[in-house]
Amino acid sequence: MSNFDKIVDRHNTNALKYLRLPEMCGTDKLTALWIADMDFETPDFIVDAMRRRLDHKIFGYTGEPAEYRPTLCRWIEEHGDWQIRPEWITFIPGIVKGIGMAINVFVKPDEKVIIQPPVYHPFRLTPLANKREVVFNPLIMREDGRFDMDFENLEKVADDKCRLLILCNPHNPGGRIWPRETLKRLADFCAERGILVISDEIHCDMPLWGNRHIPFASVSEAAARNSITFQAPSKTFNIAGIVSSFAVVPNDEIRNKFFSWLTANELNEADIFAHIAACAAYTPQGEEWRREMLNYVEGNIEFAERFCEENIPGVKIHRPEASFLLWLDCRGLGLDQPELVNLFVKKAKLALNDGTMFGKEGTGFMRMNIAAPRSVIKQALLQLKAAVDQL
Repeated sequence: MSNFDKIVDRHNTNALKYLRLPEMCGTDKLTALWIADMDFETPDFIVDAMRRRLDHKIFGYTGEPAEYRPTLCRWIEEHGDWQIRPEWITFIPGIVKGIGMAINVFVKPDEKVIIQPPVYHPFRLTPLANKREVVFNPLIMREDGRFDMDFENLEKVADDKCRLLILCNPHNPGGRIWPRETLKRLADFCAERGILVISDEIHCDMPLWGNRHIPFASVSEAAARNSITFQAPSKTFNIAGIVSSFAVVPNDEIRNKFFSWLTANELNEADIFAHIAACAAYTPQGEEWRREMLNYVEGNIEFAERFCEENIPGVKIHRPEASFLLWLDCRGLGLDQPELVNLFVKKAKLALNDGTMFGKEGTGFMRMNIAAPRSVIKQALLQLKAAVDQL
């Protein structure tokens, strides 16, 4: 049984959640609940697998272990009801990097990339940095906090220069598990117009309260033949610093074009621990730990929901269907965005993600990482309550 209540001091480990605070907030004297990794210890069976490899004191050129692809295939079928073939898989050195690579392979300099904000900010920044135009199709937020795709607007903005759509599945920051019907409709829309779909599914193994992730490429033949799926064990097992991402590409033509480019640049070659960590994670032990962790995260979310309802009614928590990220609706506080950020940083001494990082549609929102010991979450919310009470 894992101890998710354990406080682990991550200072002096070069953890980005602390290193970047002075630049982001002007001080590092804050409770950091922003970057999307967890404050839970990486499970022992992953650490032990890497330690066993360390015991062999030669770290030369190392290839892919035979069990790697079968392990991924088995895990994806068990958790996503998607049967994939070993040859569809390749290692990639990070999902954001994979997005950048796909843009360079499939989108010409005068062509465009579609994103659906509010959404993970590299979806916007990576195409722009690669000198591609970004087209915005904002999501529709329902009263219950769930997002829907705006297909009417998508039809208006998707011109004949749009060549790629980046899908966040499950959605970050909203925690939405997209319904099968929505994914099918998106697949048909993009296939008809020759728009390749990149499906970022890094949070796919973190569905909550009995929800189940639906891989985009699994919903139809149109989706399978017109997509690249990115997944990784990094979020689920807290191993983001061990780059273990991979791509799954069912379509022969797309796969050959993408994989040959990766091979030419040796970008499909993993470091010595990537495969070891992934194979250790995707096991029965990993499944048991995953369920324990998700149960604890659900408890944290329920605690935060009750706390805000009883103590900070101006902050609403729309329960996510997946992941450990909360999209806090702070519009009830009546503050503009600079005032809202000031409330969290200067008064509550909390470092969360400014909602506008994910697009202007995030105005009035903050993103909170709930994957920390409950005592930390409780103290953070007490600090927020005290700050709000002084308004």
